[in-house]
Amino acid sequence: MDNRFRGIIGITAIIISIFFGGCKNKQPAPADEVTAIINAKIFDGENVIDDTTVVIKDGIIQSVGGEIPEGAVIIDAAGKTLMPGLIDSHTHTDVDGLKDALKFGVTTELAMNGRTTKSERKQVAEQNDIADMRSPEMAVTAPGGHPTQYQNSILIKALRWLTAYPPKETKEAETKFVNKQIAAGADYIKIIIEEGAFVGYPGLPVLNDESLTAAVEAAHAKDKLAIAHITTAESAQRAAAAGVDGLAHMFFDNPQTREVIDDIASSNMFVIPTLTAANSIFGNSGEVIASDERVSSKLSEEWLASLSDSMNIYPEGDLGVVFANVKALHDAGVDILAGTDVSEAGEGYGGLAHGASMHHELQLLAAAGLRPIEALRAATSVPAKRFGLNDRGRIAAGLRADLLLLDGDPLVNLSDTLNISAVWRGGVQLTAKK
Repeated sequence: MDNRFRGIIGITAIIISIFFGGCKNKQPAPADEVTAIINAKIFDGENVIDDTTVVIKDGIIQSVGGEIPEGAVIIDAAGKTLMPGLIDSHTHTDVDGLKDALKFGVTTELAMNGRTTKSERKQVAEQNDIADMRSPEMAVTAPGGHPTQYQNSILIKALRWLTAYPPKETKEAETKFVNKQIAAGADYIKIIIEEGAFVGYPGLPVLNDESLTAAVEAAHAKDKLAIAHITTAESAQRAAAAGVDGLAHMFFDNPQTREVIDDIASSNMFVIPTLTAANSIFGNSGEVIASDERVSSKLSEEWLASLSDSMNIYPEGDLGVVFANVKALHDAGVDILAGTDVSEAGEGYGGLAHGASMHHELQLLAAAGLRPIEALRAATSVPAKRFGLNDRGRIAAGLRADLLLLDGDPLVNLSDTLNISAVWRGGVQLTAKK
């Protein structure tokens, strides 16, 4: 479930992996050569456009449409669709996870808990064979609140210095903690409002209203988004009242009244439903995606086994109810962002895999009632806009060349997002295996 402590270990592994092997795996900066992708159907992150050519140089989209520069390397994309690289708006990740993500066209992962370092961030940003990443550093939670229930393992105890949460619940403590995360490089602030039923630990301590509001205000004082982990309608309404900018997860409880939907819509919050996580929590495996050859050919046996499993924490949950709530929010004008909550492979974390689960998430968003183009926006332009990632998420001159080339047309058949022909991250091409 969200902000699992073992997920933090994955973040820690980035430091280890980069220290011992990052330099070896690092690719050179994009070459000076110009690449022209021609004859493509182009979804620019918002709409299908009339132009069919994109020119890339020095990691940047130089032009959309127009003349092809003399001497350009030509990629004929006839019969293919070109779109922005996908953004997974909720992950817990490490270098291996970022590498798998890129194989599936996920060019950016937004982590949702775990300390990083400035040098690590720099190296991840420059390492073009893995997805880019943003992080909130450590999440704000109540003393003894989620995810501190996972602190019992020996490894977690050994890493206690890395996983410190606010030691007490006061306005001053939350403000100081938020400022500490921002000073450490947090791109946004994560706040936990988790009662525990949907993470298998009913009755967990939850932040009081004063502390919740203090954390939000401290984030906003430094021009940072405040993202709230919630799994119930009550916690969603508390988040809205406190001025939170977005919800990580969907409320997984009963069908919601118009009041709850209106509270969220009027607050201008966005919602990351993490339907793949809900699917797994309710006892449904990711076998439908793991058995697809377009997925199985790219993942290790360990990850395939984990993806084929489920968390099964709350089997009484009703995915149809969650779908209905997502559709109600979407119809009310709430921005829906695609995110998976993927962390690591293994028992207790089943049903999810980096990169692959983003495609499952898109299919589940469609099952909830979003049109294919709306699901694709939820993984490209909408998260870029809401998280202030102004250099990506769209295909336009001057933006990063984070691109995904697909055989077929995902605007007609959403499953075609898995027909990956090529991926570019910062203008560096990764050719995917079929």
